[in-house]
Amino acid sequence: MRIGVPTEIKSDEFRVGLVPGSVRELTARGHEVVVQSGAGGGIFADDAVYERAGAKILPTAEAVFDAADMIVKVKEPQAVEYKRLKPHQILFTYLHLAPDPEQARGLMASGAAAIAYETVTDAAGGLPLLAPMSEVAGRLSIEAAAIALRRPAGGRGVLMGGVPGVRPAKVVVLGGGVVGTHAARMAAGLGADVTIIDKSLPRLRQLDELFQGRVHTLASTMHAIEMEVMEADVVIGAVLVAGASAPKLVTRDMLKSMKRGAVLVDVSIDQGGCFETSRPTTHAHPTFEVDGIIHYCVANMPGAVPVTSAQALNNATLPFVLKLADKGLAAFDRDPHLAAGLNVRDGRIMHSAVAASLGFDRLDGGKARSAAA
Repeated sequence: MRIGVPTEIKSDEFRVGLVPGSVRELTARGHEVVVQSGAGGGIFADDAVYERAGAKILPTAEAVFDAADMIVKVKEPQAVEYKRLKPHQILFTYLHLAPDPEQARGLMASGAAAIAYETVTDAAGGLPLLAPMSEVAGRLSIEAAAIALRRPAGGRGVLMGGVPGVRPAKVVVLGGGVVGTHAARMAAGLGADVTIIDKSLPRLRQLDELFQGRVHTLASTMHAIEMEVMEADVVIGAVLVAGASAPKLVTRDMLKSMKRGAVLVDVSIDQGGCFETSRPTTHAHPTFEVDGIIHYCVANMPGAVPVTSAQALNNATLPFVLKLADKGLAAFDRDPHLAAGLNVRDGRIMHSAVAASLGFDRLDGGKARSAAA
């Protein structure tokens, strides 16, 4: 199979779909890899490095899309990219379609098979291709919050870990999954007063054992969230419903009772955000203020540390890339976990949670259409 790697074009995105080591694995198994010139610049891997790994360098994204049987990316395709897809092609990348009907319709119109990293599963019920970026984003969320808390950035002027004689910042983490766990680990390591809120009692027991009393745990109720958010200096939004839009756990009315200059970091923004007042931001302009509360809602947080992120992502995605390269879509027959990643095929939405979040149904033999149409 011929695999194509275009340069990422989303704002401030420095990751790359395949690192040189992954290219070498593919070419060693007889596959061809074509890489857009400069695609690895964000991780300091120039064209010569990719050529030594066995890739062929093509000058433009158009040339890569025209040549490839499968496109491997990091972020969801922008409009100019999904318009280049062809019915015979496979797209393997993060999609996050639930809050993005325009992208969904564009992928449906292309006829291509679009596989989303974030809905591929594993035998334990986890999301193995989302996990590495969730680990990075969880850790980065505390770094971002610490900076946004500074008074010159508009924040409360609170040091995350405090100093002797002065209370540390109170950090509330909504969601005890991968993002929430890594956010709590970083915040506790800095000396913050950390509380994790989650709806799963078994998970809260696991977290209590993991942190050995260094982090508080609370069962998720509306009352618990309201009370904790009111006292928080930082709230990390780390909730996830696989393939679906994130629930809105913090409303605009709740902002009125929060401390002025408190910080909300919405790591769920790719799935629509878990704060009612969230909207996507970029690394160039990461924050905005609503009712005196600072919001950090960068939609590609791991893109800020691309050397770490691209390698961590490839560690997880490469086995699935190899399966698709070896077997094409027939790989779905042998790997139901990879098949769970299929979001779009032959103009249809194939993932039920994605279809439900978009308001699409599966009538007419499964042909997805807008419920509003």
